[in-house]
Amino acid sequence: MNARITARELFDQQRERLELSWIAGRAGEDRVLEAVETVARRPSLAGYLNIIYPNKVQILGTEELSWLDALDARQRWETIEKIIQFRPLALVISKNQRCPEDLRAAAEESHTPLWSSPRRGHELLNHLLYRLARTLAPRVTLHGVFMEIYSIGVLITGESGSGKSELALELLTRGHRLVADDAPEFTQIAPDVLDGTCPELLQDLLEVRGLGVLNVREMFGDTAVKRNKYLRLIVHLTRPQLEPHPGGIERITGDLGSRRVLDLDVPMITLPVMPGRNLAVLTEAATRMHILRAKGVDPAAAFMARHSHFLERGTP
Repeated sequence: MNARITARELFDQQRERLELSWIAGRAGEDRVLEAVETVARRPSLAGYLNIIYPNKVQILGTEELSWLDALDARQRWETIEKIIQFRPLALVISKNQRCPEDLRAAAEESHTPLWSSPRRGHELLNHLLYRLARTLAPRVTLHGVFMEIYSIGVLITGESGSGKSELALELLTRGHRLVADDAPEFTQIAPDVLDGTCPELLQDLLEVRGLGVLNVREMFGDTAVKRNKYLRLIVHLTRPQLEPHPGGIERITGDLGSRRVLDLDVPMITLPVMPGRNLAVLTEAATRMHILRAKGVDPAAAFMARHSHFLERGTP
């Protein structure tokens, strides 16, 4: 999914928070910044005025404006021309400093958005960098039901008709919370963090075969839904084909694996769907086991170590 943002969208989103005012280049409101590979390296999404590696949003603080003022007329004209030629998404002047007239004229002529803010440069930098990085972060839509179980994000996946929605409904009755049904969206907001959210169209809704679309918030209350959650575990429901019971090491460790989501390998446990199995209890147990493993507690490894020790000392 290719994320993008326009100058107008960024301005409208941050106008109140950063007290932005648009002083020139309004005709460039449709200028677009897209998530491409170079965004993650150079140039940066936002930063102080840089002529060598120009940032996508260039911030002009006291030092930057003083540096421009120290240039002779020719150097100053060439520098401003370079700044404009790089086609930044926007230029932002901090602390409501006076905007140089030649910069204002160049921005107006080239349709380059030029903004001003009373905030300090480092505050503008931190806030804009965070917002742009989150908006343009890699994202993907997966099929499944995303829930909060015991305070961690669990994605329930499986083939159509495997019982994902019925399992989610039972988990809701047991006090857990729904994030998104059918098409949760995941954004990689940090090297090791996937943030899952619900599309606006599907907010608070859960589709169950035979019952249709249910409004979880109205049925179970506000505490039954969660706006977003970090993905930590995938529970995959599968129908056994030939052998109804796993054999070998899986009998001890469980059917553990991982699934690649964007740049992360997310732990995954596979639960066979068979008559008489309480999938809600099994999913809760799988979540508890994941929490224990994250703390360094592995019952299967402890059992195998105990078994090896027993064989070494001999049968009593």
